[in-house]
Amino acid sequence: MLLVRESFDPPAFDMAVSAALLERVSAGELPEVLRVHAHREPVVAFGRRDTFAPGYPAALDAAAAHGCAAIERLAGGRAAVYHAGTLEVGEVLADEAAALHLRERFVATAEVLVEALRAVGVDARIGPVPGEYCPGDFSVNARGARKLAGSAQRVVRRAAYVGTVLVVSDAAAVAAVVRDVYAALGLEVTAESTGAVDEERPGAGPAAVADAVIAAYARRHELEPGGIDERTLELARELESRFRPTVGR
Repeated sequence: MLLVRESFDPPAFDMAVSAALLERVSAGELPEVLRVHAHREPVVAFGRRDTFAPGYPAALDAAAAHGCAAIERLAGGRAAVYHAGTLEVGEVLADEAAALHLRERFVATAEVLVEALRAVGVDARIGPVPGEYCPGDFSVNARGARKLAGSAQRVVRRAAYVGTVLVVSDAAAVAAVVRDVYAALGLEVTAESTGAVDEERPGAGPAAVADAVIAAYARRHELEPGGIDERTLELARELESRFRPTVGR
């Protein structure tokens, strides 16, 4: 499995890189890939369902009011927030019967995250908490009280992408953006449900948590550090426009 730790700007291009990797893994042109990185600027990534909501234009305005770029997600789910204190973990997995193994991938990803977070001293558990943003059965929480991470998937022929956002620091910034964006979308959320790793384990930063996540994956896969090849970057440039927000599309 190729391990890639670099991120790309702008955020829509970064998402397009993951999409390009998915296409190439699906075609058998690349090995499986694990991406672990942080974004340099705050971003709200909207899910497909969000883009059809009557409040989507207002949600874009709300994101901009918080200084966040807006993109549309490769995977499913509702709006999620990235900033310099969050980690994005993306798995691109080969699977001849990808559509049949959604649950297995969710479980496997959640188990990796729980293992990594426990390694840095967090009482991490699998399951949603009341009022969480982008709710899911396989959210990862702290103490059963605060959401730390959530995952979503995109399935194509012979491959799947599992994208995860893990909040390491500054939960208040995430909660503030989520509050206003979700209000515009007509979705209920409780600010107190959003947590961060450093609230549970003071001093734990994105670099240390990223190392713990990678170590947990390395116990399951043979990881080979590397970068993104030029053919994948070319394909990402072709795909980038798909991930820019477009009202009424």
